[in-house]
Amino acid sequence: MHLDNRVHWESNRTTDEESIMQSSAAEQITIPAIGAIWPGQGGIYAGIRQYADGLRHVVFSAEDVGEHEWSAYGVEVEASSRIDGRINSQVLTANDGHPAASAAANYTADGLTDFYLPSIGELSHGWQFIPEHFKRDWHWSSTQRSAYYAFFMDFDVGDQGTYGKFYELRVRPVRSWLISVSYTHL
Repeated sequence: MHLDNRVHWESNRTTDEESIMQSSAAEQITIPAIGAIWPGQGGIYAGIRQYADGLRHVVFSAEDVGEHEWSAYGVEVEASSRIDGRINSQVLTANDGHPAASAAANYTADGLTDFYLPSIGELSHGWQFIPEHFKRDWHWSSTQRSAYYAFFMDFDVGDQGTYGKFYELRVRPVRSWLISVSYTHL
């Protein structure tokens, strides 16, 4: 859902401890069009998405960070959220041996360091709203299927599936932050 320039939002970014963006007061900003670079926010605006903790703006990095293995084959961790890659990535980066999640977490842009490996739902959101900004290839999600497989998104044809974790697939970092919206009557 895209909100036009008449919308005001307040940032609740302080809830994400990995985020360096802090805001103590409401900001009036212009939200860019979906698919446009959002200056100062680290990449390409993909719109608003519902998460367990509320509505969040979603911004994908403007580039992939290479091809990486998901993790060691045969190792299962609690990274099964299909909605929130932040939760999955926190689990993955807290354990050694998760190159895709580590590559995404180590990405920085516009001075921001709160990027993570997207969930399968977040990659699907990217496919729906900004597919032209992704290389037409397979991209790892942070969503694990089992000790042997994790979910990927194919940006060539829009398929989702699972693949052996030892394969190297493309990694596209993402970041999101909570918003609260208030409308201005004209």
